[in-house]
Amino acid sequence: MSEDKSKLLRSLTIDRSAGKAERSGSRWLPISLVIIICVVGFAAFAAFEFHRQDPTKEGASRTAQQPVAQAQAPQQPPTNSKATGSLAASGYVVARRKATVAAEITGKVVEVFIDEGMTVTEGQVVARLDSVLAERDYELARSRAETANAAIAAIAADLEDATRIMTRVQTLSQKNFATEADLTKAQARVGVLNAQMRQAQSQFETAKIDARRSASMLDKHQIRAPFAGVVIDRSAQPGEMISPMSVGGYTRTGICTIVDMDSIEIEVDVNEAFIGRVVAGGAVNAMLDAYPDWTIPASVIAIVPTANREKATVKVRIRFDKKDPRILPDMAVKVNFLADVKDATKTTAAN
Repeated sequence: MSEDKSKLLRSLTIDRSAGKAERSGSRWLPISLVIIICVVGFAAFAAFEFHRQDPTKEGASRTAQQPVAQAQAPQQPPTNSKATGSLAASGYVVARRKATVAAEITGKVVEVFIDEGMTVTEGQVVARLDSVLAERDYELARSRAETANAAIAAIAADLEDATRIMTRVQTLSQKNFATEADLTKAQARVGVLNAQMRQAQSQFETAKIDARRSASMLDKHQIRAPFAGVVIDRSAQPGEMISPMSVGGYTRTGICTIVDMDSIEIEVDVNEAFIGRVVAGGAVNAMLDAYPDWTIPASVIAIVPTANREKATVKVRIRFDKKDPRILPDMAVKVNFLADVKDATKTTAAN
C-alpha cells in the first residue's frame, strides 16, 4: 500500500529538467529561423546579382573577342577612288584677259565712244581727252624740225660754193696764179661749212625726235582698246578728269573694263587631300548655278602648282570645250571630275 502511494506521489511530481529543456528549445527556435531566413535571402540575392551581371560579362567578352576576329579576317585590297565615283568641286567662271582701260596721261575726258555690252576691236578708240595743248606742242615741234631742215639746205648751198672755190684756188695754185694763203683760206672755209652741216643735221634729227614725241603724246589723248572684247563696265563720263594714278579728289583712273570672251575658263579649289584624283586633260562636267539643268563638257587645263595654306586647297584651271554666249565671267559653277575606269583598272593592277 505504501509502495502504491509512493508511485502515485512520484507521478505527480513536476520534472523541472524537462521544463528547462523545453523552455531552452522554445527560446532558440526563433533565432534559428531568423538565421535560416537571412542565409536563404543572401543566397537568393547573390544568385540574382550573378545572373544580372552575367550578360555584361558576356558582352564584354564578345567585345574583347571582336578585334581578334577582325584581325583574323582577311583584309580587302584598297579600291581606287577613280573607279568608285567622281570628284565634285565648286568655283567661278573667270576671264584670263580682262583689263581696265585707262589713259597714260592726266587729262579731261572730252568724249566716250563706248557703253556697257558693246563689242570693241583691238586698237579701237574708246574715249578722247582734251588735246589742245598737245596739238600746239606737236605743231611747235614740227616747226623746229622744218627750221633745222632749212638750215641744212642753206649750209649745203654754202658748202657747195666753198667747195668750188677751193677747187679753183687749188688749180690756180698749181699754175702759180694763187698764193698759198688763198688756198689755205678756201680749205678752212670748206672745213667750217662741213662742221656746220653736221651740226645742222644733228639739230634736224633732234627736232624730228621731238616731233615724234609730241605726236606720240598727242596720240595718247586717244584712248584705244588693248584687245578685242566686250565692255562690261563704263566708269568715266565726259568732263571728268582722268589720270594713270590716283591723285585724290574726283580724278578717275580708268575709262572702262574690257573682257576677252574667248579667254573665259573655270577656276575651282580642290581639297588637297583629293588633288591626286585630278589630272591634266581629264574630262569634266560643269554646271552653272544660273542653268542647273545644263551640263557643259569641259577638261582640265592645268593644276596650279601651289596650295592655299588657310583653306588647304589647290587651284585647278578648267577650259570649256565649247563656248556659249550664256557663259559670263564671275558666274558660280560646280564641276564633276569624271572617273576614268580604264585608267583606274590599270592603276589598281600596277599597285
